[in-house]
Amino acid sequence: MRRRLPPLNALRAFEAAARHLSFTKAAEELAVTQAAVSHQVKALEEHLGVALFRRLNRALALTEAGRSLLPAAREAFDLLDAATRRLRQAEAGGPLRVSVLASFASKWLLPRLAGFRREHPEIDVLVSADDRLTDFERDEIDIGLRYGSGNYPGLRVDWLMGDEILPVCAPSLCEGPEALRAPEDLRHYTLLHDEVSGTADSPDWRVWLRAAGLERSDIDPERGPGYSHMAMVLEAAMAGEGVALGRLSLACDDLRAGRLVCPFGPRLRTRFAYWIVCSPEMAERAKVAAFREWLLAEARSETTPFSLLQRPPEAEPLAAGSPRNLP
Repeated sequence: MRRRLPPLNALRAFEAAARHLSFTKAAEELAVTQAAVSHQVKALEEHLGVALFRRLNRALALTEAGRSLLPAAREAFDLLDAATRRLRQAEAGGPLRVSVLASFASKWLLPRLAGFRREHPEIDVLVSADDRLTDFERDEIDIGLRYGSGNYPGLRVDWLMGDEILPVCAPSLCEGPEALRAPEDLRHYTLLHDEVSGTADSPDWRVWLRAAGLERSDIDPERGPGYSHMAMVLEAAMAGEGVALGRLSLACDDLRAGRLVCPFGPRLRTRFAYWIVCSPEMAERAKVAAFREWLLAEARSETTPFSLLQRPPEAEPLAAGSPRNLP
């Protein structure tokens, strides 16, 4: 067990004064008055019971006790300085562990991540694509991106973007004698399915056909192949395998590039949205805050006609069973 240590401020005043052999220069370095430095040194001498300086006419000289204490004090402050520098570097840079849904990672985050690296080369982003819920302590995750209601108790939560469901297909399906021009034309094409469609977060073909006024048509909303991730559904659509109900958040780059087209409406707003989540302890760490602000700026920079909804709905969220058409 350590004996009672001298006051830290007094040791700082002594070390600075001993280096400069001047109370005046020590005061300038520490941004205090000369009298304050002199007072702290005197308090340290009283604490130790020895004189550390010989006060000469307009000069200072170290006593034998002062010469003995200075190397240890200097080494201690050098160690503290190095440790705090490492802590600051860890806070501002180094690895940033991000948990994100697999489809959102491949279709939205990864194509934009080079921009974050250019802005923050000191931060190494480590992306963990996982659809399960994250335990931030157990999984050693710094920040997460989730698709849901935004109800995540105990976490810092920031709304990132809303979403829409819309029919998408390869441009080639909109050409030829049986081109897709109206929702009724879907009877001639294969419907592609996301396995989570039909849940509260993702309207399925049955819900979409009802919104399009085709609930009683001969179009079977159940037919067609299914895929476990929306990214796979969109890849199948781009390959010309059929028509998919795509999430605008995940299809926006492919729509903008012309790899996919939206042949007609309606577009349905989903109940769920994307959220940035992290523990309150991590929220204000420099690298976490930098990534969060970058994400928010990226989401708000999306441009029409494929812009995502820029703010949370003011009304109650929309359930998948009661869609609302959007322009």
